[in-house]
Amino acid sequence: QVQVAEFGGGLVRVGESLRLSCTASGLTFEDYAMGWFRQRPGQERETISCISWSGTHKFIAQSVRERVTISRDNAKKTLYLEMNNLEPEDTAMYYCGAAEHYQTGYRCLYGDTYWGQGTQVTVSS
Repeated sequence: QVQVAEFGGGLVRVGESLRLSCTASGLTFEDYAMGWFRQRPGQERETISCISWSGTHKFIAQSVRERVTISRDNAKKTLYLEMNNLEPEDTAMYYCGAAEHYQTGYRCLYGDTYWGQGTQVTVSS
């Protein structure tokens, strides 16, 4: 059984930084492309960033490109998302996805995809 779990959300202040983590079990982590997505209240889920299985290829959405870093540690079977200079507009539920395939672009994960339950990030002003 595949399980994907996100960690590290919480309440932060404007301008602060945050690092989210994601683990995936029940699959061979290093064989899967991974990505971060978020859903703001009343809006559709949007892509933040994705990374290929090896970490060689990365996609970051234009809207957050200057403030976001995605990375993975296959030895620890963990995906990371570092967000800097947080804004109230970053308030959202953040989801991690694990997928069979990666492609550059907004729809950066495709194939069978597994999702976590999400971790809430709230940015207060």
